[in-house]
Amino acid sequence: MTETADAAGRENNGEQTQESSVRLTVPEMDCPSCAQKVDKSLQRVDGVTDTTLQPTTGTATVDYDPNRAAEADVVAAIEGAGYEVIGGEDGSDEESADGMEIAPPSEIWTSSRAIKTWIGAGFVVFGLLFEFVLAGQNPEVATLLNYSLSLADGLFLVAIIVSGYPVVRGGYYSARNLSLDIDLLMGTAIIAATGIGYFVEAATLAVLFSVAELLEDYAMDRARNSLRELMELSPDEAAVRRDGEEVTVSVEEVEIGETVVVRPGEKIPLDGTVIEGGSAVDQSPITGESVPVDKAEGDDVYAGSINEEGYLEVEVTSTAGNSTLSKIIGMVQGAQEKKTEKEQFVDRFSGYYTPAVVVLAILTAAVPPLMLGWPWQTWFIRGLTLLVIACPCAFVISTPVSVVSGITSAAKNGVLIKGGNHLEAMGEVDAIALDKTGTLTKGELAVTDVIPFGNHSESDVLRYGAGVEQRSEHPIAEAVLTRADEGDVTDLPAPSDFESLTGKGIRATIAGETYFVGKPALFEELGFDLPQARRATDGGAVSEGVTADSGLEEQEKEYADHVLAGLEEEGRTVVLVGTETDVVGAIAIADEVRSTSQRAVERLHELGVDRIVMLTGDNEGTARAIAEQVGVDEYRAELLPDQKVEAIDELRDEYGDVAMVGDGVNDAPALATATVGVAMGAAGTDTALETADIALMGDDLSKLPYLYELSHKAGSVIQQNIWASLGVKALLAIGVPLGYVSVAVAVVVGDMGMSLGVTGNAMRLSRIVPDSLYSGADRETEA
Repeated sequence: MTETADAAGRENNGEQTQESSVRLTVPEMDCPSCAQKVDKSLQRVDGVTDTTLQPTTGTATVDYDPNRAAEADVVAAIEGAGYEVIGGEDGSDEESADGMEIAPPSEIWTSSRAIKTWIGAGFVVFGLLFEFVLAGQNPEVATLLNYSLSLADGLFLVAIIVSGYPVVRGGYYSARNLSLDIDLLMGTAIIAATGIGYFVEAATLAVLFSVAELLEDYAMDRARNSLRELMELSPDEAAVRRDGEEVTVSVEEVEIGETVVVRPGEKIPLDGTVIEGGSAVDQSPITGESVPVDKAEGDDVYAGSINEEGYLEVEVTSTAGNSTLSKIIGMVQGAQEKKTEKEQFVDRFSGYYTPAVVVLAILTAAVPPLMLGWPWQTWFIRGLTLLVIACPCAFVISTPVSVVSGITSAAKNGVLIKGGNHLEAMGEVDAIALDKTGTLTKGELAVTDVIPFGNHSESDVLRYGAGVEQRSEHPIAEAVLTRADEGDVTDLPAPSDFESLTGKGIRATIAGETYFVGKPALFEELGFDLPQARRATDGGAVSEGVTADSGLEEQEKEYADHVLAGLEEEGRTVVLVGTETDVVGAIAIADEVRSTSQRAVERLHELGVDRIVMLTGDNEGTARAIAEQVGVDEYRAELLPDQKVEAIDELRDEYGDVAMVGDGVNDAPALATATVGVAMGAAGTDTALETADIALMGDDLSKLPYLYELSHKAGSVIQQNIWASLGVKALLAIGVPLGYVSVAVAVVVGDMGMSLGVTGNAMRLSRIVPDSLYSGADRETEA
C-alpha cells in the first residue's frame, strides 16, 4: 500500500481543501463484479472523492478528504466488502522502483480456500460412494428437524460447510453491498438447496464452484504475470560512483547527474548517456529491437536494457520514477482504464442479463409446480441451475482480459498502446497514412552515389567536394563529409575564400583554383552545356558503349545526361563538383528509404489494409520516386502541416477509420486528427509519448504490420469471447427446462469452463510476435 499524494490542495468554493490519495493492493479483487462490490462499499465512506479500481492488477487508488476520512476508513471499507488489503497503515508492502504496484503472485493451490476445497471434494467423493455405490452400507446416523440423515448425507453436509463457507461468506458481503454477483447467486443456491434437503446438489455446487474460482484465480494470476514481467525489467539496485568509490544503492536514491557503472551481463538501472566505455546493448525490453545496438560515448541508454559485453559508465538523466521504462509501465497500467466500445457494451448488457435470468430462475422453480402441479424437486433443481447460469462472469471478463493480454504483449515487443480503445480502433482502420521523412525513410541525408566524369576518380570527386563543404553547415555538407570519411578520403585540401551562393550551391578556392559544389543549374550558369530536359532512363543505367572514361566531350555529355536523369528520376538530389572549366563529377544525395519499408507496406496489404497513402512536404519528384519504391497506393507531396490534416480528413471521408504514422512531433496535428495516431521512434521522447495514441518505441517500421495484426486479432478474440460466452449461456439456459443441463454441467461448462476458455483464448495474443524477416509464415509462435 502506497501513499501516492499527500495533502494535495484544492480550491473549492473559494476555500482551500486538502485531498489525499492512497494506492492499495487488493489481490482477491480480480473481476469486474469484485471491483463493483468494493466501489459500492467505498462510496458509503464520507470523504471519499474518487476511486480507481483495477482488477487486472489487483490495485485500488482512492482519493479522499483527510478532514472527513482517514486511510483506516478506506481500508475498513474494502475489508467490509470481503476483500483483504495487503499491508496496512504501517506500509509494510513495498512500492516498486518505478512507482507502480501490482498484486503479488498468489499461492493459489495451497491457499486456505484451496485446502477447504480439497477437503470438501474428498467428503463429496465418499458421500457419492455411499449414496450410489455402497447404498446398502449407508446407515442412518442422525436425525435433524425430523429428517433422517444417512452417512452419505452427513458427508455431504461436511463438504457444504467446509467448501461452501467461503462462497456463502462472499454472498453475505455481496448482499450487504447490494451487489447481484456470482457470490450472492451461488451462496443463495447453496443455502436454498441445503435448506430443503438437496444435499448432493448443494455439496456438488459448493465444491465445483470453489474449484472454478481457484482456476479463475490461476488464470488471472497468469494475466497479471505479464505486467509483473514488465515491472521486473529494471533492477532494484545500481552501482554508483561517489567520492571516488563505487557503492551499491537503491535506484530510487540515484540522482540525476550521478554516474552509474554497468558491467557485462548487467541491466542498465536508469536512463542516461554513456560517458565512458562501449558495448552492445540489448534494448529489446524498451524498443523491441531483436539485435543488440552498439553504444559508445555520447549515446543514450535506457533503464531495463541489458549490457551484453563491454564496460559502461553512464551519466544518469532521469530518476527511477521518470525513466522511459517507468513511463511505459505507467501507461500500460493506465491503458486498462480506457474501456473499449465492446467493453462498455458488455457492462451495459450484463446489467440487464443477470436480473433477467434470476427472474427466469425463480419463475422456473415456482410456476410449473404451482400452476401445473409438476414435481417440486425437479423444477427447484432446474431453477437452481438457471441461478448458476445467471452469473455473467465469463461474459464480463471476456474483453478486459483480452485487452490486458494484447497491451502487455505489445509493450514487450516495443509497441506502447495507450488504451484498450486504441487497441480496438487500430485493428479496424481501413486506411493508413504514412509520413515520409523519418517514417518510410531514415530522416537523415546520405550520399548514395559518387559519379566521376572524364579521367577523374571517385576519390577526386569526394576530395574536392568534401574540401569545399568543410566550411558549410548545410545537411548536404554533413552527408558529403561523412561519405568522404567512410571512403578513407582523409587528405582533404584546405579551402579559402568560401562563399555560399544562395539557392545554388557554394564555392571556395583550393590550391589557387576556384571549385564549385552545387546544383546543375549553377554549372549551366558557368557555361556548361548540361541538358535542360532530362529524359528518363532505366534506373539511371548507362547506354551500351558510353563509358565514364571515354575521354570524348560528346560521350561525357551523353553519360552525364543518362546518369543525372536516372538519379533525378529516382528522387535523389544531385550536386556537381567542378571548376569553371571542368566538371569533376556528381554526388547524389537522398534520405535513404528504410530497408523494412517496402516489405512493411506489402505486409499491411496482405493483412487487409485497403489503402496506404504517403504524406510528405517533399517535392513531387522525390515523393513519386519514394512512393514507387516502397509500393504505397498513392502519395501526396508538398504538404504543409495543415494540409496533412486536410488530407487525413479527406481519407476519413473516403475510407472511414484512418491511422496516421509519423514522428510524433512535426506530425502532431495529423496524429491528433486521425482515428489512431502512431508515433515512430518514441523511446526517450516525451513529446512523442504524449501526442500519439500508440508509440513504436524504436525506429522499426516492421512493428507497424505487427501492431495492425495484433489489434485486428485482439478484436477477433474479443468478439469470439463475447459471443462464445453468450452462446454457451443461451444453450445452457434453453437446455435447463428440458432437463438436459444439471447443476454440475452449469458450473463446469457455463461458469468455470467459459471463464477459463475466454482467458485462455485471450492469452493467445501474447503468442503473436513481430517477424523481422517477414517470411509470410504463421505469425504465432510458442509462448
